Amino acid sequence: MARNIKSNFIYSFVYQILVVLLPLLTSPYLSRILGPNGLGVYSYTFSLATFFALFGMLGVNNYGNRTIATVQNDINERSRAFWNIWSLQVFMTIVTLIFYGIYLIAYCPVEYKLVSFIQIITIICSMLDINWFFFGMEQFKIIVTRNLIIRLVNVLMIFLLVKDRDDVWLYATIMVSGTLLSNVIVWSFLKKYVVFVRPRFKEQRLHFKPNAVLFVPVIAITLYKQLDKVMLGFLSTMEQVGYFVNAEKIISIPMGIITSLGVVMLPRISFLSAKGKEKEVFRYLSLSMEFVCFMSAAMTFGIAGISKEFAPVFFGQEFHFVGSLIMLISPTIVFISWANVIRTQYLMPKHKDKSYIVSVLLGAIINIIMNIVLIPRYGAMGAVIGTLCAEATVMIYQSNCVKNEVKIRKYVKNGIYYFLAGFVMFIGIRFIAQFGGPNIKTIILEILIGALIYIVLCLPYVLLKHKKVINNYVNNTKGF
Repeated sequence: MARNIKSNFIYSFVYQILVVLLPLLTSPYLSRILGPNGLGVYSYTFSLATFFALFGMLGVNNYGNRTIATVQNDINERSRAFWNIWSLQVFMTIVTLIFYGIYLIAYCPVEYKLVSFIQIITIICSMLDINWFFFGMEQFKIIVTRNLIIRLVNVLMIFLLVKDRDDVWLYATIMVSGTLLSNVIVWSFLKKYVVFVRPRFKEQRLHFKPNAVLFVPVIAITLYKQLDKVMLGFLSTMEQVGYFVNAEKIISIPMGIITSLGVVMLPRISFLSAKGKEKEVFRYLSLSMEFVCFMSAAMTFGIAGISKEFAPVFFGQEFHFVGSLIMLISPTIVFISWANVIRTQYLMPKHKDKSYIVSVLLGAIINIIMNIVLIPRYGAMGAVIGTLCAEATVMIYQSNCVKNEVKIRKYVKNGIYYFLAGFVMFIGIRFIAQFGGPNIKTIILEILIGALIYIVLCLPYVLLKHKKVINNYVNNTKGF
């Protein structure tokens, strides 16, 4: 059941952008209404609930995606795989709910108890989440169209109902309700792709071990994604959580593009690897590497360049400190982009799970150590430094693991030009900033001039490098 990679990438890109862009549209409003403390409380409780929910999901997002992709052409095999994997997901989520209930009763601070109670729905959502099945089937349109409508409604409800700093609980209710509705609706599409097969304990056991193996990197990644906010809440203040969250939101926008590529290519590469089409695998890998170098260089230097003017205008003067956080954390775009391609287009399709697991465990350990040392003294800035070190570690380790099989040096050499062009763009943006203050006009001018510099520098290089491909395309399309 081959799918068009270009259209799937577009759908996946739209999906990932929806995940980060629509909440970002509400950020200027929420930052001013809820303030750093309110945003911090929501992010702290959500991160903690997400941490619990992950134990219900185990590694199913990656394992389920990969498993369904390999049997996508056989309805009986994919039906059996789906029902056994999902029943395991349900069992683990119920166990997780029990432990979260214990936390609420015995350990949750009184001032966060209401919002933490609402976040129970976050864990229930993980039990109903079967997006992994449709990703494995390469049916991205279903996920995108459903989420577009629901997330737009979410945005509307936030603007209509959240009115003051005591409405953190209301904001949490709107967010979790949207996710719950989204996960429920997708079940109506399932009957077209599977028939019911009674789950069997023996088959669940077969899925449990590889699922649990892939859960190790999931939990490790969470330790330096969600745990940053939890540790900030414990070791610093809720205001610092709010600062860090807003900086992270800006960085998450470009990561939507990279994540889109990985989500699309994982089932496609898994399918090609299962068929023994290695030449195709490495062709896609090479194209993906160049694409992420081009995009991540532009986004890293572009976001860093405008950050000081952008933060106070977008989030409000209370969040002017976020500009420095954004500039410092922006290199993680490069680290995550590079590692994402290696992980989703080589390590996971090739079942090299050990290398992936070790890399993220190293990243998690480094991040936790850095957080413990730096957060009490530097707050959100300490968390940013920990994140930088963690992501760099993951990228370096994964690259080292595949250096004998993948042309890492070639990819680095090809990407250097893009990063030099990005640096020149950064210098140009900061030069413009000297003549304008933190206002919308300055930001727009920085974006336009920065984009122009990058395109002018990169376009000749891209055309020259891919001249042969472009000429073949032109010749093949003559006469149409």
